[in-house]
Amino acid sequence: MNKFLIIDGLNLVRRIYAAIPDENDMDSLKERVSSACSKLLRVHQPTHVAIVWDGDEISWRKQLYPDYKKGRKPMPEPLAEGLNALQDHLTSMGIGSIYAAAEADDVIATLAMKTAKAQGEAIIVSTDKGFSQLNHVRISQWDHFNQQYLDIAALEQKLGVERSQFLDLMALAGDSGNKIPGIPGIGPKSAAELLKTFRTLSTLFSSLPNLGAKQAKKLAEGKEMARLSYKLAQLQTDLPLNINLKDFRVSGAHPASDREQ
Repeated sequence: MNKFLIIDGLNLVRRIYAAIPDENDMDSLKERVSSACSKLLRVHQPTHVAIVWDGDEISWRKQLYPDYKKGRKPMPEPLAEGLNALQDHLTSMGIGSIYAAAEADDVIATLAMKTAKAQGEAIIVSTDKGFSQLNHVRISQWDHFNQQYLDIAALEQKLGVERSQFLDLMALAGDSGNKIPGIPGIGPKSAAELLKTFRTLSTLFSSLPNLGAKQAKKLAEGKEMARLSYKLAQLQTDLPLNINLKDFRVSGAHPASDREQ
C-alpha cells in the first residue's frame, strides 16, 4: 500500500525559522529542517514524500474576499532569499517539492484525497487545523512539533461540535487567524450551541422563526456572509495537479503501484 507523507512546507519551515536566534543563519535553518524531515521519514516510513510550497499568485480566496488573511506578516527577507537553496537541499535529500500557484492548502488536500481514494494512506504534516475537515479514514494529520497525530475527539470537545460541523462552525463564527468573517455578533460559543440544536446551516436558516428576534435578525442579515465564509474555509480537493507519484517515491520503498495525480 502506498503511504504518502505530505509536508506543509511553510508551516514547518516558518515555525523552525522562528526558533532560530539569528534570523540570518540559513545554515542553522537548513540543518534543523533537514533533521526534522529525516525524523519524519524515520517515524512514518512512507513510500512517497513531498513538500508543498505556497506560490506567489493571488489566491482565489483573496480574489473572492480581499480581506482574507489580511494583516499576515510577510515572509522575513532572509528566509525569502534562502528558500530556494533550502528547497534544492531537500530535493538532494530525496524530498521533492510541489509548488502551488497560490496557497498550498488546496494542493495538499487534493493530494491527500487522491491518495486516499486510490486506497493509499495520506499523512499531512501540518499544525493547520483546517485540514481536520478532510474526514476520511485513510487521511491523518501529524503535528511534528508535538510529535502526535491531531486528536479529532479533543478538537471536537474544544470546539463544541462534531467533525462534520467544523465548516458550519467557521461559516457562523468565522476564523480570526485567516480573517474569515463569519456572521457579525455570532461567536464560537453561540455558533456551537446553534449547531447542537439545529445540526446544519440549512436547518438553522430554515428555523429562524423558532429563535429569539434579536438572534434571528443577526442570522438573517448575515446569511450571505455565512455562505461566503463557508466557501473560504472549505478546502478544494479536486485540483488538476499533473504530477506522477513515482517522482516522489522514497528511495528503497516498494509501493504497490504508482498512479498519476
